[in-house]
Amino acid sequence: MSRHPTIKWAQRSDKVFITVELPDAKNVKQKLEPEGKFSFFATAGADNVPYEVVLDLFDKIDVDESKSSITSRNICYLVKKAEDNWWSRLIKQEGKSPTFLKADWDKWVDEDEQDSEPAGADMDMGDIDFSQLNMGGGLGDFDADEPEEDESDTEEEIEEGKHEHSESQAATPASTKVEIKA
Repeated sequence: MSRHPTIKWAQRSDKVFITVELPDAKNVKQKLEPEGKFSFFATAGADNVPYEVVLDLFDKIDVDESKSSITSRNICYLVKKAEDNWWSRLIKQEGKSPTFLKADWDKWVDEDEQDSEPAGADMDMGDIDFSQLNMGGGLGDFDADEPEEDESDTEEEIEEGKHEHSESQAATPASTKVEIKA
């Protein structure tokens, strides 16, 4: 019996990114059909465990303009949509998605953000030399030989505070009524 690999997806109006996360995949067989059928088969691991998935994509695709790339960590697909429009989900099946199917938040862009520049792209950093900002992480001005000053209270100061606190409570009346006139 074959297993399902983890599949991540994201989209733009004209394409869908599908990433099959399967390290060291062997014997990869893939098939895209114009009506939107996506088929994947591969083996992985020392025992050559079979992995297989067949998805009925939400809408039709352009097989000739679609591409794939196989790496040692995953198999990436750039699937061209037949029509430029946003899909409400990756697959035709309504309801809860299969557990192996996840959003690829690294590639995800909302429909209203597709044509805008990435956040921070319009910021002018001018002549800032970020290496001089001392943002931590380095050993910069750290001096392990100098003892740190201890600003905590001594036991005597703590006892004095308790004594003063109890005296001030004794001087305060037990109940105070406040009247509010309208």
